[in-house]
Amino acid sequence: MWGLVRLLLAWLGGWGCMGRLAAPARAWAGSRGGPGPVLLRNRRSWVWNQFFVIEEYAGPEPVLIGKLHSDVDRGEGRTKYLLTGEGAGTVFVIDEATGNIHVTKSLDREEKAQYVLLAQAVDRASNRPLEPPSEFIIKVQDINDNPPIFPLGPYHATVPEMSNVGTSVIQVTAHDADDPSYGNSAKLVYTVLDGLPFFSVDPQTGVVRTAIPNMDRETQEEFLVVIQAKDMGGHMGGLSGSTTVTVTLSDVNDNPPKFPQSLYQFSVVETAGPGTLVGRLRAQDPDLGDNALMAYSILDGEGSEAFSISTDSQGRDGLLTVRKPLDFETRRSYSFRVEATNTLIDPAYLRRGPFKDVASVRVAVQDAPEPPAFTQAAYHLAVPENKAPGTLVGQVSASDLDSPASPIRYSILPHSDPERCFSIEPEDGTIRTVVPLDRETRVWHNLTVLATELDSSAQASRVQVAIQTLDENDNAPQLAEPYDTFVCDSAAPGQLIQVIRALDRDEVGNSSRVSLQGPLGPDANFTVRDNRDGSASLLLPSRPAPPRQAPYLVPIELWDWGQPAMSSTATVTVSVCRCRPDGSVASCRPEAQLSPAGLSTGALLAIITCVGTLLALVVLFVALRRQKQEALMVLEEEDVRENIITYDDEGGGEEDTEAFDISALQNPDGAGPPNPGPPARRDVLPRARAPRQPRPPGPSDVAQLLALRLREADDDPSVPPYDSVQVYGYEGRGSSCGSLSSLGSGSEAGGASGPTEPLDDWGPLFRTLAELYGAKEPPAP
Repeated sequence: MWGLVRLLLAWLGGWGCMGRLAAPARAWAGSRGGPGPVLLRNRRSWVWNQFFVIEEYAGPEPVLIGKLHSDVDRGEGRTKYLLTGEGAGTVFVIDEATGNIHVTKSLDREEKAQYVLLAQAVDRASNRPLEPPSEFIIKVQDINDNPPIFPLGPYHATVPEMSNVGTSVIQVTAHDADDPSYGNSAKLVYTVLDGLPFFSVDPQTGVVRTAIPNMDRETQEEFLVVIQAKDMGGHMGGLSGSTTVTVTLSDVNDNPPKFPQSLYQFSVVETAGPGTLVGRLRAQDPDLGDNALMAYSILDGEGSEAFSISTDSQGRDGLLTVRKPLDFETRRSYSFRVEATNTLIDPAYLRRGPFKDVASVRVAVQDAPEPPAFTQAAYHLAVPENKAPGTLVGQVSASDLDSPASPIRYSILPHSDPERCFSIEPEDGTIRTVVPLDRETRVWHNLTVLATELDSSAQASRVQVAIQTLDENDNAPQLAEPYDTFVCDSAAPGQLIQVIRALDRDEVGNSSRVSLQGPLGPDANFTVRDNRDGSASLLLPSRPAPPRQAPYLVPIELWDWGQPAMSSTATVTVSVCRCRPDGSVASCRPEAQLSPAGLSTGALLAIITCVGTLLALVVLFVALRRQKQEALMVLEEEDVRENIITYDDEGGGEEDTEAFDISALQNPDGAGPPNPGPPARRDVLPRARAPRQPRPPGPSDVAQLLALRLREADDDPSVPPYDSVQVYGYEGRGSSCGSLSSLGSGSEAGGASGPTEPLDDWGPLFRTLAELYGAKEPPAP
């Protein structure tokens, strides 16, 4: 029966602790009492304490860390100790006979802090468990072997310049891999190695703070601070690690703008127009971004009238520009002051102000060649109408500002006076009329006068001259419109027939009264009553006018009250008509009722259109026939060679000019000597017309004449048709039948008059040909 197992920790006085394992034991009946009740008693299990092994220990041999022993082990070698679990057999080994546990290599607590193993005692022969397995733990004891590290370093931080002492910048944190629960191996303390006296660090929390006030970014913008973390509470022998903190001072508006010089001098030519850039001014501000934005302004009144200043798109420079036209002869320089001010001001730094600066500016105006200047910007002249040519209208005057004594030449631009109504004296600018003017035709004449320096024609200026034509009473009043009215034959005496209105084209006449007067006397058929407002009423007299077919013509006399008075006579047509009861006209001309009914205007227009169309077709038809006849006429009465038309054409015909070479069909034996020069194409119209050779006197024989004309047509490429005359008389050398053409049979070599072989032997297809050529021609008389 197993007993108590005892654990010895044998390493220099007891690193391990004693433990006992109590296993249940069985009791059998003693031999003294024979069979009897079985007595069972429970033995205590093994009691284990934790075993420890120092990390990173490296010795020459495996290190004994403990020993297993059972009371059943009598030292006879029958008990075998087994060890299983984490690291068993590799990291930890056990002596099977003695139970000694050894560690074979150095351990790192940061990799694995403890190992869980199972211990068991078995019979060596049968491997029967002598005790149940029990679990125990081997812990790796920590030593200070890991320095602190900063996992997030290096650090970058920003703090505003001019910050107060103690302003938090950033917090740094170090990590120590050693066991914080054992000793001071992981207790860290932070210190500043580099960065004093500007920054400090909290020893416990690692918060970095400013250590001095008024740090200026413009003096030093960036600081490199080195922070150290040391374990063992910062005592000697502790391990340490460091990191860097880059601290950047951010800008604040703590610097006012400052002009680098107190006086700026610029120059500008007097011809510079408004908006022309004169120069740039920049006040220096060491601040950055929006803190350096500035606005510029002109302080003095005289400078702000002639110049203006604005800030460029970057907000740094002041752009001085011309505000109004400058004149060297009037003023040659301007002096004024310019102020530069920060647009964004931080109230916290007002004590460092004022945030503005002032500089003086002097602008010199430079003289430039200028065109002549007129005494007025525009001229308004007037001349009465109907004045004789040469009437004085007015005068324009210009002078050279650079040289007042320089002569000026004047002229009128032609496009402003297309009718040539005015002239101007080139020397003195006097404007006169060229033709009499009529106000009723044109009231205003807008001229453009050009003034040019005689010394420099490029220096010229223009001015507008408006000439008004003044009115004179030169137009008699007239009726406002032609009046053609009627009156019913049943109208009562004194009835109003028509209101007649007068019109006077003169300006004075329109503003004065126009009088109208009708026929006077007892025999007057109508009465005209002047309304004294430029109109008159046409009335039926007390004695009505006798009815008649022809209308009445009522004379009206009109006159104005101008100086001199103008008068005219007009006629009003009045028809006496037969009216219906409602007053509408029934008829005014009885003869119109008796006139036979005729064709309407539309019908007459249709008839005239048809007749015109027929005439046009006839003229077109005659013209086409005449053109066709002229095309068929022979150009020369004696030239009839083009009228030879060949039928029974065996070849390609007149249109076939590309299938074969036409020249191959001509008889080379009968052809004349070739013409010098390149061969002429006969299928296209030649570009250069060949000179026509004078014709020799024609022979008396008709056959010779035809042969001569045929040769001339063949040799002349400029006479149409260019390829219509084709010779098929040559059938090629070596032909047994010779030529079938009758055109060249008389000119064949040898003077043969017919084929060399009898035509009757050719068969029935050539019977007709044999009959034509087989007959003997009678001898010539």
